[in-house]
Formats: sequence, structure tokens, C-alpha cells
Amino acid sequence: MGPVHGDDGVARCPWGAAPGALRTYHDEEWGRPVDGESAHLERLTLEAFQSGLSWATILAKREAFREVFLGFDADRVAAFGPDDEARLLGDARIVRNRAKVAAAVTNARATVALRSAGDVAGLADLLHRFAPAEHAPVDTDTMPTTTPESVALSKELKRRGFAFVGPTTMHALMEAIGLVDPHLVGCHRRGAPGIGPAGRSRA
Repeated sequence: MGPVHGDDGVARCPWGAAPGALRTYHDEEWGRPVDGESAHLERLTLEAFQSGLSWATILAKREAFREVFLGFDADRVAAFGPDDEARLLGDARIVRNRAKVAAAVTNARATVALRSAGDVAGLADLLHRFAPAEHAPVDTDTMPTTTPESVALSKELKRRGFAFVGPTTMHALMEAIGLVDPHLVGCHRRGAPGIGPAGRSRA
């Protein structure tokens, strides 16, 4: 399926065509670079929680995720212990998946460790080193779900102690944080200012 014209006459990627939270996310965030460690950790965490679920589900719970994970401050989440994880698993406002909650804490600790790794400047630097080659999908059938770069990033993050960072999840993360312009050719956001690698100077 190619771009779809919404009720406002604007062409968008099919999943963002209808009015609502998904359209807002598509128009205002998807494919835009983000700034800072906590923003990158948030996207990494939310993509992991999204695995097996719809993105609409995660968007609806996003503010609760931000609250319970303390703004995705890596130092504070890294300090979570068993009582904190039990508290999160009892909070119906988020996705209560034991493995994903544990991975979020693990990934915060791994993010903190990156600061003193010596060979990278932190989480954002590491993620950006694996930016994939630009691709111009014309329809949903030509949109990749993994790339050689997302496979390589997945392996590297796992090597550095991260969890729930499979190649498909990492490709979705790359799209979300603008390491590539993810919009279909013909979508009004394709090539727009601030989208994809060309917008990285904003981050």
C-alpha cells in the first residue's frame, strides 16, 4: 500500500492517515532526530515494550511510562531494585511484562556504563554510528523491517549488555529517531525539514 490521503487531503504513510494520536506522532515525531541521552533511552525502551504490540498501545501509555521510569533518567532507572520492578509490574497504566520491565532497568545500567566505555561518547553516539543507508520505499511492501545495520547494532548492543534489542526492534528505533527518513515516497513528511539524517543537526 502506498501513501493514503486523509480526511484533510494530505498524503501520509497508511498507518498515520486517520485522525488521532498516530497521525500526530507520524507528522510531528516519526523520523525526527532526538536530543540527549534520556530521549534516546526513552525511544529504545518504548520500542522494546512495543514488541508484539501495536504502537498505538504504547502511545496511549507513553505519559505513564515517562512517569514510572522517571523521565528515562538513566542513573535513576539504573538504581531500580526488585521492589521497584514489582511496583512497575503492578501498575496497570503501563505494559506489565516482566521481561520487558527487567530489560528497561538492564538497559539503563548499560547506558550508564557506556559513558565510561572509552570508545563511544554514550548511547546517542553509539546508535548514530549504525545509521543505515538511505532508502526510499514507495509502498509498505518495500519498507524494510531489518537492515544489515540494524542487525549489526543489535549485536553490538547485546555485546554491551543491552536486552530486548533485536534487529527488527532496532530498525524501528532507527526510523523513530531519524537515523533514516522512514516516510514513503509521496508522504508529505518525506524529505521534510528536520526529518531523517538531514535533520540530525537539530539533535
